[in-house]
Amino acid sequence: MGTGRAVVGKVRLAGGRHLEGRMDSNVEPTNNETRLDISEEGRVTGEIHVGTVIVNGTVEGDIYANNRLVFGMRAHIDGNVYYNVLEMAAGAAVNGKLIHRPAKERLALEHQQAGTAGSSETGETAVTGIAADAKQ
Repeated sequence: MGTGRAVVGKVRLAGGRHLEGRMDSNVEPTNNETRLDISEEGRVTGEIHVGTVIVNGTVEGDIYANNRLVFGMRAHIDGNVYYNVLEMAAGAAVNGKLIHRPAKERLALEHQQAGTAGSSETGETAVTGIAADAKQ
């Protein structure tokens, strides 16, 4: 989807898509092989549930990546990130939790995970306003 275009509503994604515009919607996959690339100009407001996500733009909402999640140096995320494999470039920023989920575990929404609150086996890491290139 090109620059200057916007999508509003629920999006069911099949295959792969490149986003340069704005998407005010939740993104759901039709299968586990889906891929969403968000360019530097791209912006998503809503939850993303996709097999592979590559972000160089802005996401306001939670990201659920069953396969692979890549944050480029201009990525800015305001939300929790659920991932199997994560790559993060220096300069990327996440304001939320990084939560590792093994590939075999189905990624469900928090309200669908009855009885799992407080589990220490989730691999949660709280991150608030910290860029990947911050000195330690």
